[in-house]
Amino acid sequence: MENTIYSKAYTEVLEILKYVPKESVNKIPKNMLEMFKIKQDTNYNFKIDTNKPFEEQKLLDETKAIFSNIFRDYWATPYQRERILAKEEYDRKILEEEKRQKYNPDDIFKDRANKEATILPVEVKKERFYQRFINFLKRILKI
Repeated sequence: MENTIYSKAYTEVLEILKYVPKESVNKIPKNMLEMFKIKQDTNYNFKIDTNKPFEEQKLLDETKAIFSNIFRDYWATPYQRERILAKEEYDRKILEEEKRQKYNPDDIFKDRANKEATILPVEVKKERFYQRFINFLKRILKI
């Protein structure tokens, strides 16, 4: 399933690149473009609606992600790239903090300890040796 989604995304990317200036397309490594061509879904029919702006085109999320990476790595100015990388790092830290709060390793056993603390102690009666011996004999003789 995942491969078919990416195959369709590669088809969308190649179709969109037909409308991108040649000097921008030339900044993308040839081996990447070849990989898109090899792995594209040739049965997927995707056309750009030239009457709509790019933002309104119905694109797969994977297509948008591929173009985000292409922009960051090949088309962005050094300043833009720096800002994008800083934003990605910030987003990663926020996500990690949310995960840490949700699955806090410091609190993993806290709930278990609270449950164990609520269990009341059981009174243990100590039997004298002779009482244990008598009970043993009763069990054997089934009395």
